[in-house]
Amino acid sequence: MDIRKRKLAELAVRVGINVRENENVLVNASIDCAEIARLVVEEAYKAGAKQVIVKYRDELISRLHFLNQSDETLCEIPEYLVLENKYYCDNKFARISIVSPKAGIMDDVDPMKVQRQSIEANKKLSFAQEFVMGNNVPWTIIAAANPIWAKKVFPELEENEAVEKLWDAIYDASRVTMDNDCKADWDVHIKNLEKYFVKLNEYNFKSLLFKNSIGTDLEVGLVKNHLWAGGAEFTLDNHLYAPNIPTEEVFTMPDKYNVNGRVYSTKPLDFQGKLITDFYLDFKDGKVVNYDAKENKESLKALIEFDEGSCYLGEVALISHNTPISMSNILFYNTLFDENASCHLALGRAYPMNIKGGLEMSREELAKNNANLSMTHNDFMFGSADMSVKGVTYEGDIIDIFVNGNFVI
Repeated sequence: MDIRKRKLAELAVRVGINVRENENVLVNASIDCAEIARLVVEEAYKAGAKQVIVKYRDELISRLHFLNQSDETLCEIPEYLVLENKYYCDNKFARISIVSPKAGIMDDVDPMKVQRQSIEANKKLSFAQEFVMGNNVPWTIIAAANPIWAKKVFPELEENEAVEKLWDAIYDASRVTMDNDCKADWDVHIKNLEKYFVKLNEYNFKSLLFKNSIGTDLEVGLVKNHLWAGGAEFTLDNHLYAPNIPTEEVFTMPDKYNVNGRVYSTKPLDFQGKLITDFYLDFKDGKVVNYDAKENKESLKALIEFDEGSCYLGEVALISHNTPISMSNILFYNTLFDENASCHLALGRAYPMNIKGGLEMSREELAKNNANLSMTHNDFMFGSADMSVKGVTYEGDIIDIFVNGNFVI
């Protein structure tokens, strides 16, 4: 076994969720990730976890369900799933997700069928998402290669070679090498990201202006008392953890009703197993009022019309063009990696941590502060090498944040 695979598993446990003695841990993993899932379980117990539960999913079987089950059957969300998720929340299970995407796996499935099932599932299980997004427990995401994903990323290579090269790319992006001290390197990386979000918080911008040569011309208002964050976060009981491995972003909360202009995507978006390519969105008073896509416009429509909040923004994130993932010039066809190679926005729910006192606010209080509420949260990438980002202060001053795609503050 490649020593880096074990180091990635240890990184997820020791830095990702930073597991505590006698803590419960839930591992959600694709069936393709069994090998690294076992390593994660082993490392979690080494670190003192009380119990580790693994839940596997199989995207190929999910596809068969969507092709063969009726809408009525698909939309029946059994009560045992509700009780199971309540158990994980009540017992404060830390969460590790191991993703292994299969872009295009749902190409022959009706996107609205997937949409209807997803909406019903979210209605029953949204409490679990809110629990995690409310920083009640530590959570993190890592990735594992599979042949379908590897051939999508490296179509010119033989399957075995493509899988090996994708693993190399995952390790490089995650700052895992054969001989480095991963935790020490991540401590330095997190401190470097902290320098940016501390500076942005000091400016307390009213809005951000984005422009590039492909046509993006967008103003994103920020909620009053917004907070920038990135790299690592704290749970409500002050436990440090790193939500995404890899991560290169600093991010905050847009004002739900104060986003205007047009934004063009710069990377494909994998939504419900379908790749949406070359799309744009027009915003007016925060809401998406017009859109188009070269491929899978119906999936883009499903994303935007998921619920009342899915046509508004819940996150704006800044990532320099000169970060390692971007400079690798690898298109991963997966948001975990591609969002960390490019500035991105998210349609859907905002993170309560991105506003002062937000973690203590009720849904009604968050809404009064123009935080977006939704059952979904979907990032899409719009950064570019020539991206200009300016911050507008409450005094009317305009400050350069990005010049030619990179931080200058």
